Amino acid sequence: MMAGLLVAGSLWAQDARVVDSADGAVSVVVLSNELVHPWSLAFLPNDQGLLITERPGRLRHLSAQGSLSEPIAGVPEVFARGQGGLLDVVLAPDFEQSRRVYLSWAKPAGNNQASTAVGYGELSEDFSRLLNFTEIFQQLPAESTGHHFGVRMVFDPTGQYLFVALGEHNQRSSAQDLASLQGKVVRLHPDGSVPADNPFVRRDGARPEIFSYGHRNPQGAVWHPVRNELWVHEHGPRGGDEINIIEPGFNYGWPLATHGRNYPLLPIPEAQGKHVEGTQAPWHVWADSPAISGMAVYTGDRFPAWQNNVFVGALKDRELLRLVVKNDQVVHEERLLGELSARIRDVRMGPDGLLYVLTDASPGALWRLEPEGDAWN
Repeated sequence: MMAGLLVAGSLWAQDARVVDSADGAVSVVVLSNELVHPWSLAFLPNDQGLLITERPGRLRHLSAQGSLSEPIAGVPEVFARGQGGLLDVVLAPDFEQSRRVYLSWAKPAGNNQASTAVGYGELSEDFSRLLNFTEIFQQLPAESTGHHFGVRMVFDPTGQYLFVALGEHNQRSSAQDLASLQGKVVRLHPDGSVPADNPFVRRDGARPEIFSYGHRNPQGAVWHPVRNELWVHEHGPRGGDEINIIEPGFNYGWPLATHGRNYPLLPIPEAQGKHVEGTQAPWHVWADSPAISGMAVYTGDRFPAWQNNVFVGALKDRELLRLVVKNDQVVHEERLLGELSARIRDVRMGPDGLLYVLTDASPGALWRLEPEGDAWN
């Protein structure tokens, strides 16, 4: 447990507001309100605080006592335009030995274009820099002019595989092209090498990194700790945000199968319907897009009524979505934090069993959700 995160009266508790939920009151504690479009966070072990990415290209350390660092040195140059910038951050499974921090970012490629890249560096003991930063993956071709980078990274429980969920750069047909890395979930070893049993390793004309395809713009991913599955969610166009359970070699449909329409309210030119033979239907879909980002499965003990619920941030709808799952389907959705009217970029369960939320703004904030009152006992 990160005991430092729970110290009463520490610098972490800058402000708090109590909001309602169906199961009891929740205190929303402001841990930092000095961030600039924060995108992702990762908890450091042994009460060492956490790391936060800011989309303009900064990685920050927030100590367990609430001190926000200057930007950490050694971060790669980013393409900070549109939806691009410094994006996801995860720790290596062996972080306590290796000190490796993995970053994903929009990498400039010239001609006002960019693609998603992944690399790692070793976090110095004083949290001031990433040493020996090494790029291990670049999404090719580099076609984005500022849209649909994705991107979320997830290690499997064994630590042998790194999954990276990638957007299609607003190039719809590329999501179906196995010669392209757009609109794919790729599977790598932690050093960036390709696993020999990836589903398309031996297919001529296909990129061996590909694990699944037919994705639009994934911005949430988690290894489900109870079901032992990789879950990825993605933005639809105008409607059709969806959660998918990722299986090797599966085609998740975009742009052939979609529940959405184009932004001018016209049909997607390539679309053949909501369900298309040969493609995998989404596990869950929102007909009206909340603009989802970030995802966590709650397995802590501080909110007993929320055990195994799925939490998803909503950018457009400015809420935190709580999904109650029974018999392999969502049976109830509760919308939280709407009265705070903030674009929710990321949500994570901390090692203390509490929920942590990043808001996408400048200034943006890190919030901690705590049970309030006796209803949770």
